[in-house]
Amino acid sequence: MPHGRNACVGTAAATRYLRKEEYMVEHITRPRCSSSPDDDDPASDQNLPGRQQHTICSGSCQSCSSLKMEELCFPQLLNTSCRKPTSPWANFVLLNIVLYFISLLTVALNLLVIISVSHFRQLHTPTNILLLSLAVSDFLVGLLVIPGEILLKTSCWFLGDLICLLYYYVSVIIVCSSIGNMVLISVDRYVAICDPLHYTTRVTVKRVKLCVCLCWLCAVSYCSLLLKDDLTQPGRYNSCHGECVIVMNHTAGVVDLVVIVIVPISVIVVLYMRVFVVAVSQARAMRSHITAVTLQLSVNQKTKKSELKAARTLGVLVVVFLICFCPFYCVTLAGDALVSSSSAWLYLFYLNSCLNPLIYALFYSWFRKAVKLIVSLQILQPGSCSTNIL
Repeated sequence: MPHGRNACVGTAAATRYLRKEEYMVEHITRPRCSSSPDDDDPASDQNLPGRQQHTICSGSCQSCSSLKMEELCFPQLLNTSCRKPTSPWANFVLLNIVLYFISLLTVALNLLVIISVSHFRQLHTPTNILLLSLAVSDFLVGLLVIPGEILLKTSCWFLGDLICLLYYYVSVIIVCSSIGNMVLISVDRYVAICDPLHYTTRVTVKRVKLCVCLCWLCAVSYCSLLLKDDLTQPGRYNSCHGECVIVMNHTAGVVDLVVIVIVPISVIVVLYMRVFVVAVSQARAMRSHITAVTLQLSVNQKTKKSELKAARTLGVLVVVFLICFCPFYCVTLAGDALVSSSSAWLYLFYLNSCLNPLIYALFYSWFRKAVKLIVSLQILQPGSCSTNIL
């Protein structure tokens, strides 16, 4: 888990998991001038195992005078304010520079993908529609999720309980939609490679758009169910002012693990293993094919090569996603033993949103051409949407 003040919440959004049983064990001690816990504090519920006393000072309130006012998020609220996060100045500056750089790069690169696929008509294909949806979620990660993570890590939360809940709510939706998009991309490649004769009739732009809309709708619905308790009472688990905490019970954590991790990854791995086997057999068949073929067969071979290249590119995309996605949840499931390293794996997960456009640039010539037209502002010319980009 991250540092104590924000040691909460994780949900599917790869924003951190914390079960109720772990909440009081890892939570930071609240500064107060009494040795007894606050009965009104929801986090001090007697039913929570591992509960600890929220005391920094005991005895009279005069003993709290050693706590400097500038160490508190809200100095005017001495007994209910959180302490400001403390870290070496060099680490603080380095963390901010790295995360802000990743955030800006993620926003810029994914914005180029969004403009490219949206503007050029030749790119309005089923596969590219899925890439567009993934780029939108990655764009939002850079625009909203990473800056929010920086705020949680380096300062007190001054935006209130409602904005705190909204931040985690949006984060869960974004990452759930990213996982859903990866599953849809795997299904798209499975049909294209394993059933190429029916691909154009089964996978149409209209159907893919419908699937993308359903994916985002399911993400919103799932997030609403997962955070229903917090939606009714924002800030219910905050133990002090200046904190942003959402706590998940054990049942919700298990359900989230199955729905967001086990099932999607299993589907992706199984589908791409099948795609890999079929793609290898097709590649061998094409290499051994007799050169004297008819024009129609040559066209079919060209189509197969194009589909195999797309499968390879999207395969790299999926593998990179799994490399960035799985370690965070593995560390989370490991519990307290690896709690100090979970933040690093969380940043790796966010880094995936920046890597996806770089993969497109490396493997897709159309993306490189589109970027040149966008940067040179040629897309502002009349009829530029009909430019031959492939």
